[in-house]
Amino acid sequence: MVTNIIELGKLEKVDLRNVWTSESEHFTPWLAQPENLTLLGDAIGIELELEAQEKTVGPFRADILCKDTATDHWVLIENQLEKTDHVHLGQLLTYASGLKAVSIVWLARKFTEEHRAALDWLNEITDDQFNFFGLEVELWRIGDSPVAPKFNIVSKPNDWSKTVAEGARQVKTTGLSDSKALQRDFWTAFVDFAKEKSAGIKTTKPLPQHWMNIPIGRSGMRLCAIASFWDTVAGTFSTHELRAELVLDDSNSKTYFKELETDKEQIEKEIGEPLTWHNPPEKRTCRVYVRKSANLQDKSKWPEQHAWLVEKLGLFRKVFAERVKKL
Repeated sequence: MVTNIIELGKLEKVDLRNVWTSESEHFTPWLAQPENLTLLGDAIGIELELEAQEKTVGPFRADILCKDTATDHWVLIENQLEKTDHVHLGQLLTYASGLKAVSIVWLARKFTEEHRAALDWLNEITDDQFNFFGLEVELWRIGDSPVAPKFNIVSKPNDWSKTVAEGARQVKTTGLSDSKALQRDFWTAFVDFAKEKSAGIKTTKPLPQHWMNIPIGRSGMRLCAIASFWDTVAGTFSTHELRAELVLDDSNSKTYFKELETDKEQIEKEIGEPLTWHNPPEKRTCRVYVRKSANLQDKSKWPEQHAWLVEKLGLFRKVFAERVKKL
């Protein structure tokens, strides 16, 4: 019996200094390219938008400053092509103290055990306003193929423990109402559903509220999933409502909304149905959305509701992502 043997390539690790001889002149500019920030963002679960390189924060200069497009919080990236050291750890703590809400991303060739433990400890003692990530950078190739980067997480926020701690504080002070607990459970199940279906949208942490922000690739703008106990069309709490929204929420929202509205006919054609274009004159936040009535208290309907949200949010991302980047 003849067996066809498939020849496989052999992975070869490449020294970082063979590709990037300087952190500031080679590695940082490489990482700041949109496609490479996307690689890093995929590794840590944050959609990143570049704000600045070599940005002054207090007495130091941060390598890269980004925005988390889902929350508009700062993401500060510090690079090392060598083993981690105390100097960089001190800089990271200085950065955190100077920014009210920030995620710190420390990239290095190798993390020492004490520095990994330090980040784990910082994630344990800080609240949701601060998140610390430690990643080791590697380069690999197969034969004569181009070199490929790989980010390995060695330390990240413990979202589960933070959620539990925050929940315990809420219960201790005010407690969660039945409706808030239901909202939290709805979004927890939604996150699991989206991951299982590989939906192509980046969910955020489930919270006891009627909305969940979904990044779309630009700060000041986002997608939003809504599961509300108030039905805006019926004007009642007897029925509930799901919405998938594009939210414009910065100082230029009105201008951006008008630009998008000029392409309304084509956008609605691509979505496949009419949209609600909401531009309240007294507020800066503008929304474009689709909606449907629902019964959120019937948990047997949740998979169907989650599927609707995933479908519409994925469609909104496809139709709006490139448009909002060009505004």
